Amino acid sequence: MKLVTFSTKDGVLRPGALESESNLVVDLSATGCKDALAVIAAGISEVPKNPGAYAGHRLSDVKLHAPLPNPPRVFAIGLNYRDHAKESGMELPTSPVVFFKLTTSVIGPGDAIVLPKNSTMPDYEAEFAFVIGKGGYRIAADDWRKHVYGYTIVNDVSARDVQFATTQWSMSKSFPTFCPMGPAIVTANEIADPHALQIGLTIDGETLQNSSTRELVFGIPALIEHLSSITPLLPGDVISTGTPPGVGLGRNPKRWLKPGETVTVSVEGLGSLTNPVVAE
Repeated sequence: MKLVTFSTKDGVLRPGALESESNLVVDLSATGCKDALAVIAAGISEVPKNPGAYAGHRLSDVKLHAPLPNPPRVFAIGLNYRDHAKESGMELPTSPVVFFKLTTSVIGPGDAIVLPKNSTMPDYEAEFAFVIGKGGYRIAADDWRKHVYGYTIVNDVSARDVQFATTQWSMSKSFPTFCPMGPAIVTANEIADPHALQIGLTIDGETLQNSSTRELVFGIPALIEHLSSITPLLPGDVISTGTPPGVGLGRNPKRWLKPGETVTVSVEGLGSLTNPVVAE
């Protein structure tokens, strides 16, 4: 199932299931779940077998929002692709580098990335993310599949000048609109191997990042074990697993985001996430 959050003309956000073949969005409100977070917490991974009870909307008649507009937390992992660590001039980590993106930075497909006035080095970062279904504390790596609800796409937009002004990264990653997410959360039962997916990013059609999740330093089992050894993971927690090489910081000359551009992140099996870029 492809879990989405959508609205119609009334502007009310509802949980839905995107059926790609028919281009229909099935309203999941009839499950009793008021939002996508409730769907995840309930463990619903397919449209219930009573189609008459669920309203369907043409995709062209709805607006898609971030599939999970209200995640409890967005964990992000730094330097988690070998070549990206190298291009950043940093050593390969021996333990996951963890920071947070504040949930106020989350936007959906088609929403504008707004470049803030107080940064001159805004960067793009294509990322593959997983979403926790069943929460837990001190989860064994071997049990990771029991705790993953599904997968989605994140663009970890970053203000590099703010990032490197301190040793703490979270604020530089948390400007409003700096966490585009979506278009859907694809449930885990639809992705055979999340560690063998192509990932890439284009700006106005030019390919700037192109890699595979095979190159992750710390895969999903290790990340779940590490994070849950410190804090209990909650249903709906998003863990964005890091970016491959090709970011603006690693280029010579540097390549920063500019107003008027359009950024697209693609992950095999998850679709594409496209956002325009504007100035504040």
